[in-house]
Amino acid sequence: MKNIRLLIILAACFMFFDSYATSTEITIIPRPVEAEIAKGYFTLSPKTVINIVNGEDDLHYACNFFNKLMTNTFGNPLSVKQGTNRKNAVNISVNPSLEKEEYYLDVTKKTINITAGSSQGVFYAFQSLRQLMPLNVENGEHLANIEIQNISIKDKPLYPYRGAMLDVVRHISSKEDIKTFIDMLALHKFNRFHWHLTDDQGWRIEIKSYPELTRVGSMRAETLIKKTSEYDGTPYGGYFTQEDVKEIVQYAAENYITVIPEIELPGHASAALTSYPSLGCTGGPYKVEGRWGVFNDVFCAGNDDTFTFLQGVFDEVIELFPSEYIHVGGDECPKKRWKECPKCQHRIQEENLKNEHELQSYFVERMEKYINSKGRKIIGWDEILEGGISQTATIMSWRGTKGGIEAAKLGNKVIMSPNSHAYLDYYQSKDRENEPLSIGGFVSVEKVYSLNPVEGLNPAEANNVIGVQGNIWREYIKDFPHVQYMALPRIAALAEVGWTPTEMKNYEDFRRRAIILTHRYKALSYNFANHILSEE
Repeated sequence: MKNIRLLIILAACFMFFDSYATSTEITIIPRPVEAEIAKGYFTLSPKTVINIVNGEDDLHYACNFFNKLMTNTFGNPLSVKQGTNRKNAVNISVNPSLEKEEYYLDVTKKTINITAGSSQGVFYAFQSLRQLMPLNVENGEHLANIEIQNISIKDKPLYPYRGAMLDVVRHISSKEDIKTFIDMLALHKFNRFHWHLTDDQGWRIEIKSYPELTRVGSMRAETLIKKTSEYDGTPYGGYFTQEDVKEIVQYAAENYITVIPEIELPGHASAALTSYPSLGCTGGPYKVEGRWGVFNDVFCAGNDDTFTFLQGVFDEVIELFPSEYIHVGGDECPKKRWKECPKCQHRIQEENLKNEHELQSYFVERMEKYINSKGRKIIGWDEILEGGISQTATIMSWRGTKGGIEAAKLGNKVIMSPNSHAYLDYYQSKDRENEPLSIGGFVSVEKVYSLNPVEGLNPAEANNVIGVQGNIWREYIKDFPHVQYMALPRIAALAEVGWTPTEMKNYEDFRRRAIILTHRYKALSYNFANHILSEE
């Protein structure tokens, strides 16, 4: 029965690829809010033009994206013109009365019309149009023309924040791989890339006022071999220069994705302390860790030089990243050193704090005020709730949804990223012997899809949940093909959680569309897990 069912699904997929013009079911991921298929098709050819009826200064990013697909297919980009609506054209209009990410897409026999609230909405319309086109637009096989099913779509996202985090500390990726990761996010209409840049195992971003961070802190002497107590004896490191960062931030912007940097504090600080030992409670010696886990040595909360250092770091980070948010970590900070440190104990007394948990809140809030003074806001992992938080901090809930629920009830903005549903470094099959090495756990595509970010909240509290995020930690994910395997197609499921109204979600319908999407992954040479092809 299982094999028969799989054959039926695959046969349906092949029928879809053989005839886009006769498709009668929605195939787009994330599923549009409203979509109605009509008879017939529009014939896109090299003579079709992109016609800007009215738009914005940055509309060329969206048009350039679409023209890359056209160049893949026709060998040349479509002409871009300006004027009133015309036939045999992709007519683009920006209507500020629509929400920024909202778009209308109408494909008729004679023309394609896109109306959106901004150039970002136009970009999402093009992403939907992309999924209505054959795979040739991805892999460079030339066609004389493209037949696109007539369809009318009205669409906008459920949440304003739809993100994915990539850890480049435990294992680093090249600049080109980071760009490919951004491409993957854009395909699924994500709008945030959370870049985890510092931790115990390395410091991966150039800070010119503190050169030891990359000269010393970017390298570890060796790394654990798989899940053993043995080390490989091989130095490991690397970092992104400020020019690299600027290039990646710009590339993301061209795909309407905001890059959010994470600089860990007050814990996960071994690489920084190895570079500048005076910032720790004991003065060292410290080392850049080659093993995984949580370590007792953290930034000294009683030393004003610590805050001077971090302010200097954030000064440069803020110049590089135009994002509204700066992520400050705040997770897994042991209090052992603080309990033993005279300076930290003096700080507790001086500030009338009750304990080390309130000292952590003091630390985070002091840095938050500095970051706020630069016109930015902070995000922190849910541990920053311990000891109290300011109303302006945004909570990223990773230890399940409990922290997010608590924060939303307090009135703080919340991003749901629970390890129960959104940790994409967990195994995605129970058959671990036939899976790439992972940190543990089990999160299937269906589990990701089942996430309800506002479960347990009343409507007023639910308004404080601004989005969702998937996380890829890389203790055991060494190379980029492994990153892709862990991400795909699970980020497709998370994309639909973040975009499509909950009442419209249906896993079997999603699975049908996801199987079709995996063919696009293949055309793009993306490595992906194929469990969804054979689920019961």
